[in-house]
Amino acid sequence: MKNVTDSFLCLSYWPSAGSFGFNTDILATNPINLSVVLGVLVFFGKGVCASCLDNRKQRILKTIRNSEELREGALEQLEKARARLRKVETEADQFRVNGYSEIEREKLNLIKSIYTTLEQLENYKNETIRFEQQRTINQVRQRVFQQALQGALGTLNSCLNNELHLRTISANIGMFGEMKDIK
Repeated sequence: MKNVTDSFLCLSYWPSAGSFGFNTDILATNPINLSVVLGVLVFFGKGVCASCLDNRKQRILKTIRNSEELREGALEQLEKARARLRKVETEADQFRVNGYSEIEREKLNLIKSIYTTLEQLENYKNETIRFEQQRTINQVRQRVFQQALQGALGTLNSCLNNELHLRTISANIGMFGEMKDIK
C-alpha cells in the first residue's frame, strides 16, 4: 500500500522553479489565480448573461402580454358564446312552447276532424241501412204481390167459367160507362 501512496505523491509533485506547467491539484492552486479568472468571467460574462437575461425577460413579458391578450379575447368569445347560448336557449324554449301549443291545436283539429268523419260515416251507414231496408221491403212487396197475383189468378182461373167471365166484363164495362157520365 505504501507503493500506491508514493506514486500518488509523485503525481502531485511540483516541478522545479524554472519550468512552466499546470498544477492539477485544485487544493494547491493559488486563490489569486482563481479570483482573477472569476473576475474576468464576471467582467466579460456579465454583459452576455445580462443580455441573455434581458432577452429572456423580454420574451417572458411578451409571452405574458400575448397570454393576457389571448385570455381577454377568449373571455370576450366566451361571453359572446354565453350570450348566443342564452339567445338560443330562449328561442328553443319559445319553439318548445309554440310547438306544444301547435301540437295541442293540431290534436284538437284532428279530434274534431275524426268526430266529423265518424258522424259522416254514421250518417252514410244509416242511409245505407235505410236504403237496403227499403230495397228489401220493395223486393218483399213485389214477391208478395206476385205471389198474391198468381194465387188470385189461379183462384180466378179455377173458379171462373165463361159465363161468369162474361158477366164480370159487362159489369166492368158498365162501371166505365158510369165514370164517363160522371166526368
